[in-house]
Amino acid sequence: MTTRSTIDRPTAKQNGRDLIITRVFNAPQELVWKAWTEPGLFRRWWGPKAFTTPVSMIDPRVGGSYLYCMRSPEGKDYWGTGVYREIVPNQRIVATDSFADEKGNVVPASHYGMPGKWPLAMEVTVTFGKHAKGTRMTLRHTGIPSAKMRSLTEVGWNESFDKLAEALRTKGEVTGIEARPGKPELVITRTFDAPRELVFKAYTDPDLIAHWWGPKRFTIAVDKLDARPGGLWRFINRDADGNEYAFHGVYHEVSAPERIVGTFEFEGTPGHVSLETLTLEEIGGRTKATSRSAFQTVEDRDGMLKAHMEEGVDETMDRLAGLLEELKAERKAA
Repeated sequence: MTTRSTIDRPTAKQNGRDLIITRVFNAPQELVWKAWTEPGLFRRWWGPKAFTTPVSMIDPRVGGSYLYCMRSPEGKDYWGTGVYREIVPNQRIVATDSFADEKGNVVPASHYGMPGKWPLAMEVTVTFGKHAKGTRMTLRHTGIPSAKMRSLTEVGWNESFDKLAEALRTKGEVTGIEARPGKPELVITRTFDAPRELVFKAYTDPDLIAHWWGPKRFTIAVDKLDARPGGLWRFINRDADGNEYAFHGVYHEVSAPERIVGTFEFEGTPGHVSLETLTLEEIGGRTKATSRSAFQTVEDRDGMLKAHMEEGVDETMDRLAGLLEELKAERKAA
């Protein structure tokens, strides 16, 4: 049996068609806010226990929208979307809440086999305030059609908030993935506890690339890596069944140790080429890596996201962080 600590114990009430839940988290107010507005943090906790969130796109401004995919343990995907009606940084979020398809179109709840007369758009209000032990967060979910559905929804929210409490306790770095609706660009950020020249080496040394480039379920073969302007690269991911997934490109700029620019193309979908710009910024002995992908179209970018790219990016960046720790330890021991 799992027992919540006092600080995590929820309070909830139902008021008409409203569900209200209050939680206190042992974390700064700014961090709890980021958990709702930064895709990298959002993916770590959104959804009930045993669910994952492989896709999240968040544009946290009035009139901006969000789109996420929530995946069940059985592999079924549930998409949701909404529009932000009010944003007060670190204090308040008001947004619509709707079921959606993978393209972000609003669909009725019956699309997912949900019983009851659900409205096409509900409303979620989240407020954040200071508390002696951290942050007091209150959620109001308006428009749930019945007491039974409100009770089930309450369970789902509290399981999500249990995951949020754990995510807030995690001290590791989070990979940020920003995809603004309507803009053919993807920005990935990660800060590594390693010097910049070592991170640059991990991106340009074929022996090191083979230890981190790709999700953990794949092995990596480096067919080509000529890290200079005009040089070519080609990497191959292989899964446990021997299936191969190859990627290639050409370097346009290689400026050690701060910048790499080149193209990226998955050979399974030839002709869909993106321009990748990696910048490395050293901050007090640590390195902030920012990878900016410019796609030919918004559809190309969204196609990558809907192919569950975000899960792969999280695993890849975690593998790179682990490799950098090993390299640092080797240097220290030498």
